[in-house]
Amino acid sequence: MTKIAVVTGSTRPGRNNLQVAEWVLARATEQVPDVEFELVDIADFSLPLLNEALPAAYGQYGHEATKEFSARIDEFDGYIFVTPEYNHSVAPALANALSYLNSEWANKAAGIVSYGSAFGVRAVEHLRGILSELQVAHVQKTGMFSLFTDFQDFSVFKPTEQQAASVDPMLAQLVAWTKALEPVRASAGVAA
Repeated sequence: MTKIAVVTGSTRPGRNNLQVAEWVLARATEQVPDVEFELVDIADFSLPLLNEALPAAYGQYGHEATKEFSARIDEFDGYIFVTPEYNHSVAPALANALSYLNSEWANKAAGIVSYGSAFGVRAVEHLRGILSELQVAHVQKTGMFSLFTDFQDFSVFKPTEQQAASVDPMLAQLVAWTKALEPVRASAGVAA
């Protein structure tokens, strides 16, 4: 069965990110019953600011947290990254987590769900550049939410139906691309 991870994008105390990721997980599971979706919370791995001596492309990890993160990420065929927008860019914790690994991400598909004062659009654009470098095929459709209309008091996630529906086209594209990339992963020696 195809496995897709819903990956959190923040480790900040009191973060909105986890509730958005949990909502995305529930929506994806409801909308696409023939795919297995799982939450991967980057906060669970306690990854410090990138501290591996060798570049991730070598795949020679020296720290146990990196090895655990590598094994977990490698389990999946695709990803949904849930990112807030910090300072017109992707959250530092997500950029850091992505930088820890290389081949584990490659030849897989990704969808993006973002939120912020301007729907997180600038974070999405920056995240697309990072994903391209990691050889992740990111789909065009994006789920987007506003801190002003989709969060009660800027802290309780209550998406409008219009914005909730923005996730569905992304899911459809992501599942199609994830399945289409199976032979690419197989020929590259990556487990599908």
